[in-house]
Amino acid sequence: MLHLRAEDLVQELVQWIRLGAEALGALIVALGVLLAAALFVRALVVRQTADFNAIRLTLSRYLALALEFQLGADILSTAVAPTWTEIGKLGAIAIIRTVLNYFLGKEMREEQAGERAGTEKSVASAVSGQSETKPR
Repeated sequence: MLHLRAEDLVQELVQWIRLGAEALGALIVALGVLLAAALFVRALVVRQTADFNAIRLTLSRYLALALEFQLGADILSTAVAPTWTEIGKLGAIAIIRTVLNYFLGKEMREEQAGERAGTEKSVASAVSGQSETKPR
C-alpha cells in the first residue's frame, strides 16, 4: 500500500512540474510576442523597415526557447502516461515540436549569417571608401 502511495505522489509531482514547464513555455511565447510587437511598432514609427529581420530573429529566439520548454513538458508526460495511445499522441506532438524547433533554428542561423554578411560588406565598403578619399 505504501508503494502505491509513493507512486501516486511521484506521478502527481511530475504532473505539476509538467504544468510548470508548459506555463513557462507559454509565458516565454507571450514575452517574445510582446517584445517583437514593441520592436515592430518602434521600427514603423522611425521608418526603419530594414530592422524587420532583427525583429524576426528576436521573436524566433523566444519561440525556440519556448518550444524547448514545451518539449520538456512532453517528455515528462510520457514518463507517467498510462496508455500506449497517450504515449503515441505525446510522441507525435514531441516529433512535431522537435521538427519545428529544428527548422526555426535553421532559419535563425541563415538570418544571422545574412546579417553578418551584410555588415561585413558595409564595413568593407566604408573602409575602401575612406582609403580612396584620404589625401596622399
